[in-house]
Amino acid sequence: MNDSNKYIRFDWAAKRMLRDKANFAVLEGLITVLLDEPVHIIELLESESNQNEIDDKFNRVDIKARNSKDEIIIVEIQQTRELYYLQRILYGVSKAITEHISLGDKYDKVKKVYSINIIYFDLGKGSDYVYHGTTQFVGIHSGDTLKVSDRENSVIRMRTPDEIFPEYYIIRVNEFNKVATTPLEEWIDYLKNGRINDETTTPGLSEAKQRLQYLQMNKQERQAYDRHIDAIMVQNDVLDTAKLEGLAEGRAEGRAEGMAQGRAEGRAEGMAQGRAEGRVEGLSEAAKKMKAEGISIDIIAKITGLSPDEIKDI
Repeated sequence: MNDSNKYIRFDWAAKRMLRDKANFAVLEGLITVLLDEPVHIIELLESESNQNEIDDKFNRVDIKARNSKDEIIIVEIQQTRELYYLQRILYGVSKAITEHISLGDKYDKVKKVYSINIIYFDLGKGSDYVYHGTTQFVGIHSGDTLKVSDRENSVIRMRTPDEIFPEYYIIRVNEFNKVATTPLEEWIDYLKNGRINDETTTPGLSEAKQRLQYLQMNKQERQAYDRHIDAIMVQNDVLDTAKLEGLAEGRAEGRAEGMAQGRAEGRAEGMAQGRAEGRVEGLSEAAKKMKAEGISIDIIAKITGLSPDEIKDI
């Protein structure tokens, strides 16, 4: 892709450009396509800050918005693996709910929350690249879905729990390997590859074509952006290499030790212990290599699951 048709990565745009009200249409387009209904953002709400230090490529980029239906939309972009990612999604949604209801308010003030998570790391097993989660109460005998009465604007209406409870979207960007033919696929193609079809009419992407062009940035901004991209590539390569080398070395040592001990005390128990010790050794080797590359202890802890104290002792 030549520079005249080069578009800024979405994580960079979300951190520095999409917070401008003039650029809301880009974010609105992504959410509209994902939720399959028109979304109009009224304002961006206060969210966790995003540091601009050397490790900022590992930070999640988060945007919290309020739409015209007075619902909360959280969009998070995560570059690297985190062990308890699902728990953090739940915590973020719970925090958003409690932050937007005042002490003494009735529960009808609880806001519907959409949690949209764009991830660039492997999150478990699954063949799809987009997952959607809702809450429903289903009868264990009848199989029907529970509906509850709710008062809205002095009118009693029946609502299902999924209309009230949070909804979750997980976009596994790296799992997308298709030719983009639908609006959602066009968006994910942009998220993964930075491509936007010249003839696109997909909501948000036509605006992105105009506002997120690489050459529209000044020289200083382009240099900062280029450093950001280089850093992501280098650090991802370091992390992948460290994990592969460390795990391979750990497995080899674990198998050797496990088999030797297995012959003496019982092959099954020895090999099981060897595999366990091998995994630990592999993580330790990965952590050692990451430390040597100057990656912070907090980031290493998130990736390996080792404690900061264990990493310091390596």
